[in-house]
Amino acid sequence: MHPTPSPATVWRRPPLFGSLWRQRLAVAAVAGYLVWSTSTLEVNLERVLAGFPRALDMFARMVPPDFSRWQLLMNGMVESVQMAFAASLAGVLLSIPLGIAAARNLAPGPLYLAARGFIVLGRTLHEVIIAIFFVKLFGFGPVAGLLTLAFASAIFLGKMIAEDIENVRPGPVEAVRATGAGFGQVVVYSIVPQVLARAVGLAIYRLDANLRHSTVVGIVGAGGIGQTLSASFARYEYDFSLAILLSIIALVALGEWFSDWVRRRLR
Repeated sequence: MHPTPSPATVWRRPPLFGSLWRQRLAVAAVAGYLVWSTSTLEVNLERVLAGFPRALDMFARMVPPDFSRWQLLMNGMVESVQMAFAASLAGVLLSIPLGIAAARNLAPGPLYLAARGFIVLGRTLHEVIIAIFFVKLFGFGPVAGLLTLAFASAIFLGKMIAEDIENVRPGPVEAVRATGAGFGQVVVYSIVPQVLARAVGLAIYRLDANLRHSTVVGIVGAGGIGQTLSASFARYEYDFSLAILLSIIALVALGEWFSDWVRRRLR
């Protein structure tokens, strides 16, 4: 028989905010904020209720999906895949110098601050906002989508590579420097072996993300199957829209399977 522990020796999880009354005050503040923010939305209940019959009508007109224009559908899908692969490759190439410049343990102070500032600025902009900007510059089409995804990929991969470089073990770096090696040799022989496996995994992940994003940026005119989807909704061709949506789901699922397969092979 084990002795029953006294109440003083029983461990209890401390409250989230240090004391019970502070926790209750925080919950009340969050609840009050939710009530206040909801009241400022000015939701028109009649308009919301009127939307349900329109939604049912739209869904009814979607079935069955129309695959008769499969050539137009395939052209958009192929364009999205090409945009994703080309943007991923361009993003990887651009992220390498950006990641090195944004690593505190490799780059000098001014270059580090400039690279980090560029990354922070790029991360504040969503892909759709970037796509609108490039559409204004280069017009409608896949060029704007390619530049959008390449820019977003370079920013994402550059940040990840910089953080991985900053977390490398300093021993191999100091050992290579002690031999009198130059900057490039230090990067190749001490940094790359420590970050290569994770960098490849991040590149594969970004390719999977670009397959999904390529279907979104097209909605604002940046090419790909998203542009075809936007046009079908604008013409009220809901049956063709459902065919496009099913194709996008299949494309994303295929990209997810390919990403998992590559990761398993790299282990």
